[in-house]
Amino acid sequence: MAPKDDLKKGGAELMVLAAIEDAPRHGYDIAREIDSRSAGVLRFHVASLYPMLYRLERRGWITGRWVEKSGQRRRRYYRLTPDGRRTLAAQRAEWRDLIAALNRAAGLESA
Repeated sequence: MAPKDDLKKGGAELMVLAAIEDAPRHGYDIAREIDSRSAGVLRFHVASLYPMLYRLERRGWITGRWVEKSGQRRRRYYRLTPDGRRTLAAQRAEWRDLIAALNRAAGLESA
């Protein structure tokens, strides 16, 4: 089984990719989207989010574009690339299998 840190890192990547699946978002908006989807249970600190965004961009899973709007500061909006969409689909399948196995092993699943 993967070490705890690998699970956390993989889960974090899954959440970030899923947060930008439907629309480009900037970093703060990504963190807010994850917070909202998890009903406040999962929160990202900016200090850990931005290095992950840069890493995902280097892997070619996301791409970023600077956007300037009048009266606002410049923001970098991220969107999924085709490789990112394939990666998201694969990660979702892996997590579904893992969660199903955990449910069975822990007796959380009804018979």
